[in-house]
Amino acid sequence: MSKLASYMGFARKSKNLVTGTDTCIKHMEKGRVKLLIIAGDTSDNTMKKLIGKAEKNEVKYRIYRTGDILSKMTGTCGKIAFAVIDEHFADIIVKEIDSDKSIEKEVF
Repeated sequence: MSKLASYMGFARKSKNLVTGTDTCIKHMEKGRVKLLIIAGDTSDNTMKKLIGKAEKNEVKYRIYRTGDILSKMTGTCGKIAFAVIDEHFADIIVKEIDSDKSIEKEVF
């Protein structure tokens, strides 16, 4: 298991990660989201909607691999949007996504 998967799992278990497009948008509008992670296989319209909301609410965002991989990391099913609501988790998850390119070769 990668560090990223561990951090995502810890964030979820500590209730610092919310999942689902609508839930993430609601939390962004309330100013709670520190990082938005969007699956790379998200449809164009949904991607534009999520990125637009993130930019409007000044939320950092990253596009990462696929919804299946992200869902497996977090113990969820069929999700494409993940919002981290804790600054500490957001910082370490961004660092892992930005720096660890070997994750793409791992099997989850």
